[in-house]
Amino acid sequence: MLYIALGGSVGAVSRFLMSQLINRTSNDIFPWGTIAVNLLGSLLIGFFVELFSRTVVPDNLRSILIIGFLGAFTTFSTYALESISLLRGNEIKLFIQNILIHNVLGLVFVIFGIYLSRIVIKYIFQGMI
Repeated sequence: MLYIALGGSVGAVSRFLMSQLINRTSNDIFPWGTIAVNLLGSLLIGFFVELFSRTVVPDNLRSILIIGFLGAFTTFSTYALESISLLRGNEIKLFIQNILIHNVLGLVFVIFGIYLSRIVIKYIFQGMI
């Protein structure tokens, strides 16, 4: 549990900082910060789950990265709230774009993460595992 809490605290702070930085630079009502952290989180979870399934990794490291860090780094609730805010603000086009970007690209980024992990395993860890 301590490992999960440690990873979660780092993930939450990382999400906040990255999201704030991106939102400050975009000057837009579209939630680019949330999209960025969720897509990066999708890529990373695909990468690490695939990597960990093919290598020997301590359970504590899995807990820190996947459950703790990535669980706190990504945010479904903020995505849902921002989507509803766009809808309430009559920003129908942005609402639909937000839904599609998160769901479609989120899946694509997980698949891309898995693919990247396989490349890393094949070319970098070849002979080590």
